[in-house]
Amino acid sequence: MPLMKIHVLKGRSTDEVERLLDTVHEAMLQAFQVPERDLYQILNEHAASHFRALDTGLDIARTDKFVMIEVVTRPRTRAEKMDFYERLCRLLSENYGVESSDVMVSIVQNTDEDWSFGLGRAQFVTGDLA
Repeated sequence: MPLMKIHVLKGRSTDEVERLLDTVHEAMLQAFQVPERDLYQILNEHAASHFRALDTGLDIARTDKFVMIEVVTRPRTRAEKMDFYERLCRLLSENYGVESSDVMVSIVQNTDEDWSFGLGRAQFVTGDLA
């Protein structure tokens, strides 16, 4: 937790996908201060005809390296979110060659009772997780 949903255009190699997922995880670990084994990622690859992402009128250039990330998480502070955006863009550029103009993030917050990691329990509510 958080749950990272990552959307990209089809065509990346296995190595590229692994670097992308590792980089997203690294940014999340650093910004949200969660344990390393908090690893929940879904990569969705889309055909170009099924994936559109403009710039909301901000004149941000997009390329075929565009990455859209939806983060489902417990509440985070504004500072944590700003840190995540900055770290994610910096690390994606350094580790993966994706420029910040090709990174879009949406954070969706929920509460402790919205998470069950298995066994039919809500571990944040039961106290199994802090």
